[in-house]
Amino acid sequence: MTSEEKIRSAFENKDWQEIKVTDSWQIFKIMAEFVDGFEKLAKIGPCVTIYGSARTAETNRYYQLAEQCGKLLTDRGYGVITGGGPGIMEAGNKGAHTNGGKSVGLNIELPFEQFHNKYIDHNKLLEFDYFFVRKVMFMKYSQGFVVLPGGFGTMDELFEALTLIQTGKIARFPIVLLGKDYWGGLIDWIKGTMLQKEHNIHEEDLNLFRLVDTAEEAAEHIFRFYDKYVLKPNF
Repeated sequence: MTSEEKIRSAFENKDWQEIKVTDSWQIFKIMAEFVDGFEKLAKIGPCVTIYGSARTAETNRYYQLAEQCGKLLTDRGYGVITGGGPGIMEAGNKGAHTNGGKSVGLNIELPFEQFHNKYIDHNKLLEFDYFFVRKVMFMKYSQGFVVLPGGFGTMDELFEALTLIQTGKIARFPIVLLGKDYWGGLIDWIKGTMLQKEHNIHEEDLNLFRLVDTAEEAAEHIFRFYDKYVLKPNF
């Protein structure tokens, strides 16, 4: 079925009974994903999520930084969670796996580019159909985020985390943006336009994240945060 046919099909008239049955089954499927995720991830212990593009090649500098992050985090006893796919996600899992640490993958089936990588522990791979369920798992079971260059999905995860912390819906945890060349322009816009020109955030909101350029700086920021604060559930 083509994209246009899918759109037309979505707008076809459905009777009320058909709508109710479809919605009811969808609720059970969503509940099943939540239950499975909560049961498996409640046992993994403190973990840090590494975000970034599925399209990043192994030869790319940011792939290597993500792999290094995975190793540094597992050196200190943290597990690593990723979206389970290729690119930056694979690199984070690879760093954790080759260093003997916990390597978790929250994979989602997509029509292109997404397939789980081989560096995830066999008993720590979860498959999701719904992005919003998967996002809850990241937020609930991560003690920190290391965000490397990525696309719309990476931006979505980053800004959702910032929003939830800013509004007090989840507990504060460290968010590190790794790669000054990539993130610098965005940070300049946040400061110059979002803050100073339009006053859409407060100045203290800039403290919700840290911009760094090395894997060592990223890992150290997370370690320093938890030297001051006791590990606790995010919500």
